[in-house]
Amino acid sequence: MQSILQCMDCSRQYPIDQIIYNCDACGGLLDVTHDPDRLRETVSRELFDSRLGSLDAPYNSGVWRYKEMINPDVADDLIVSRPEGNTNLYNTPRLAQWAGVKKLYLKHEGENPTGSFKDRGMTGGVTQARVLGVSRVACASTGNTSASLAAYAAWAGIEGIVFFQNKQIALGKLAQAIAYGATGIQIDADFDRNLELVREVAEALDIYVLNSVNPFRLEGQKSIVIEIIQQLRWQVPDWIVCPGGNLGNSSAFGKALHELYELGLIDRLPRLAIIQAEGANPLYQSYQHGFDALRPVHAETIATAIKIGNPVSYAKAVRALRWTNGVVEQVSDQEIMDAKAMIDRQGIGCEPASACSLMGVQKLVSKGIIKPHETVVGVLTGHVLKDADAVIGYHQNTLDGIQAAYPNRLHQSTADIQSLRTILEPQPA
Repeated sequence: MQSILQCMDCSRQYPIDQIIYNCDACGGLLDVTHDPDRLRETVSRELFDSRLGSLDAPYNSGVWRYKEMINPDVADDLIVSRPEGNTNLYNTPRLAQWAGVKKLYLKHEGENPTGSFKDRGMTGGVTQARVLGVSRVACASTGNTSASLAAYAAWAGIEGIVFFQNKQIALGKLAQAIAYGATGIQIDADFDRNLELVREVAEALDIYVLNSVNPFRLEGQKSIVIEIIQQLRWQVPDWIVCPGGNLGNSSAFGKALHELYELGLIDRLPRLAIIQAEGANPLYQSYQHGFDALRPVHAETIATAIKIGNPVSYAKAVRALRWTNGVVEQVSDQEIMDAKAMIDRQGIGCEPASACSLMGVQKLVSKGIIKPHETVVGVLTGHVLKDADAVIGYHQNTLDGIQAAYPNRLHQSTADIQSLRTILEPQPA
């Protein structure tokens, strides 16, 4: 059996080459489902380890190293790869101490080609676009998806189209989409409305949608978790902690862990913690009520990458939490920026949304949910330069409603040695 598309709710199946994003029968989200018997015959830790350090495409990619679990039947010459993945897993003892755990790793997805984890999903999505023979791809975006789509569409030689809201878009992200040649449209609407619009336009004009409603995107993003566990030499951490916006990443993480366990590549499941901003917290609110319903919110947060009030992958994220006995937490913008300052000061750096992972760990430790002796992996989703204005604003104390707890203020000096001595000479204790 080849891979198929299958509804996660009613299990109705569709051919892998059909352009469809939701089940025709019940409206449920679709999974790319691979033949488990075939995978058990081909997949092993030894296979994936043998491809580490490969110089040859497609296995030089940290996504396509796991091709059998991503898109096993695609021809190598159709794969659109920069390559992506192979991001570092940092052991961060000082941040572990700050957060209150013995062992904390940070997986830095900002080290991907366009500076965010979206590249892992986009190599999967744009590759499928090439398989389908489409000439135009589109997304609604808060920034990172647009940068990634624009780059991968350009690399594949197809047109990229991006719907932005017309305010609060980080310039580092907008600049990337423009530079890579995408058709960018700013619309007087938030992300959630823009996603509705891009799907309407795509259906009317035969354009392929590459938001996380596209199941091939999530297949690529599964590789983050597979790579984490391979980097830990197939030893499973106690927790994986990640930011939550449109919930594609957390959905992909749950699917990856479930498949790794079913295939016998891991012997237990880590717990998943999804961290949302207080101003964009529909999953957290639903979690507080036993996931009885998704209640969309009007999203407002400095963490623009997760400024989403009606997450399209909600149902898959809930499934991931149930598979892993996971939890959901929320953090304030003040907490996000303070945690970001701590990460940045390690020389690692991240965009604001990424800092939810570190702050979430500290909060969950303080509540007794994460135990101090447990091993935790936090996921950093984007590069520090994705939102440079937020960095400068924090350290200059010019962000509305946020007081920098860890400022690194920019000094001013006249062009003389005495002025410089005043700044640089050690001050008496």
